[in-house]
Order: sequence, then C-alpha cells, then structure tokens
Amino acid sequence: MPLLVNGARVDLGRPTGDMIRAHPHLEEKAKLLRSQPAQIVEPKGLLYVQQREFAVTTPKDGSVSILGSDDATTCHIVVLRHTGSGATCLTHCDGSDTEAEVSLIMSSVKSFSNTTGCGRLEVHLVGGFNDDRQLSQKLTNQLLRAFDLQPEDVHLVTFCVTELNDREEQDIHFPIIYGIAVNVKTAEIFPATFPEKGPDEDLRSAHVLTGAPLTNIYDAKTEQLRIGPYFWGPFPHVDFWLEQDDAQILQNLSTSPLAEPPHFVSHIRSTLTFLKEHPFPSRSLFPDRKPRIYKKNEEGLWEQVCSDKI
Repeated sequence: MPLLVNGARVDLGRPTGDMIRAHPHLEEKAKLLRSQPAQIVEPKGLLYVQQREFAVTTPKDGSVSILGSDDATTCHIVVLRHTGSGATCLTHCDGSDTEAEVSLIMSSVKSFSNTTGCGRLEVHLVGGFNDDRQLSQKLTNQLLRAFDLQPEDVHLVTFCVTELNDREEQDIHFPIIYGIAVNVKTAEIFPATFPEKGPDEDLRSAHVLTGAPLTNIYDAKTEQLRIGPYFWGPFPHVDFWLEQDDAQILQNLSTSPLAEPPHFVSHIRSTLTFLKEHPFPSRSLFPDRKPRIYKKNEEGLWEQVCSDKI
C-alpha cells in the first residue's frame, strides 16, 4: 500500500510544492519544528547515528532513550515509528541506495511490531535545503517514492525537507535544521546537536568514506551497540588529500561546500588520518573478525565490553 497523508495517497506525479500546498498542515508542522532552537543532547541515554547507519529500538529499552543524528546538509534524517509497539528507527540517508535502505528500515521496525494488533507506521523526514546541485530535492523524491512502494501503509507525518528546511543569507542557501533527535519513550522529535558522536567516531566515518552500505549498529534485544567488523583496502590518494588545504577539502569532499558546519574539514581530516593509520582493518582493528561491542554503564555512557563475556 502507498504513502499516505491524512489518509489520502500522496500524488508523486506532481512537484513537491504542489503536495505541500495540498496539505498545508505539513507546512505548519515544518514551521513549528524549524522555530525550535536546537537542543544540546548529552551522551547519557543517547545512541548517536552517523551517515549510512541506522538503529531501531522500543520504549522498553533500558539503555537508550534518545536516537539522534546531525551534520546533515543535503542528507535527510528519517524517523520511522510504529505507533502500536513504539518501535522507532532513525537513519541518516545520503541517496546512495535509497530504495534498498527504506526496505531495510521498514523490515527493522516491523520485526518489533508483528505481534502488535493496533497502530500504524508513521514516517518523519527532516533535512536538505535548496542546494545548487538539487541533490536535496532528488533525495526527497527518492525517499517519497521508496516509501510509496512499500507493501504496508506508511503515513507521512513530518515533512521538513529541502524547500521547507531552507534559509538564505546573502544569496547563499543553508539548511535550517542540521540534526534531530527522537525520544523513544515519548515519540517527541526535536532539532538537536550532539557534543559526543561516539563511540568509534573515526572508525564509523571511515566505513562510510570507503563506500559502506547502510548498516544496522544496534541490537535492541541485548541493548548492545555493535561496530563492525568492517573491511576496506588502502584509501586512494590518502596522502594527497591530507596535504590539501581546508578550502580544497571542502570543495572536493563535500556535496555542499558553502553550507557545511564549521567542524566538517577537521572531521574529514581526522577520518582520512584514521584511514591512513589503518589501511587494512582486518589486521589492525578486526583480526578476530568480531564486532567491537558497547553497552551503557550505570552512568548511561557507552563502555566497551569484551566479546568473550557475551
């Protein structure tokens, strides 16, 4: 069954502007979301999701109460939730394989909701802006079509993407919201920033930079964050990129150089340095072919646990 707004199927043959005009409550909701200042989310109880990662959990989770992601420029952050079970998935999509990614997150939420007789699937889309290359608009369209192809009804509840998430300053366009969080217990969604993006931030970023597919990083049944095992070969021209100045890195390694957050270049440099230090992660990081496993400790922070204790 299709993608629905207020019980009616979304007409994907029309421009998204027409869809917004046909459903003014979506624009009102986007306006309300944009007007909220970004909340700083501390690490306690947080599961941070990087680009091309997803995580799903339920309100019964004793470790994780907040799922969140940020640093989205042309990317979109997607929250899919089943109102009966409360199963909630958050992912950070960049358009690499949108149809397969949507199928994956649909399956992940449904796996926690099959025994629930009532409730419906609701999707919230946030991110992107009116970028010069129209990458945001392309991704918005891909996501709408991918959800419309699903066998189940999916209800579009939040639509704060591309033109609805755009601001202009001296003829340069920027996203208004770069990051969001969802409270798994209450279903509240709000703009957010995250001082801590770990654990294993560089490792996870390296996985993306080497062309990883969308990856599930969390096992809600055991309440464990599982990173890897990831494998790649030496990153092409890594020394060349590390020698470049900030402007070159920004211009060549970003989809939207003028709209990136201030820490973009330092983040890319850190990831490239990590790739240089670990050209063969099968030897240096995952010699036993096992994931790096983390659980929340009593303070609500991630702590690595030895795989032989599990």
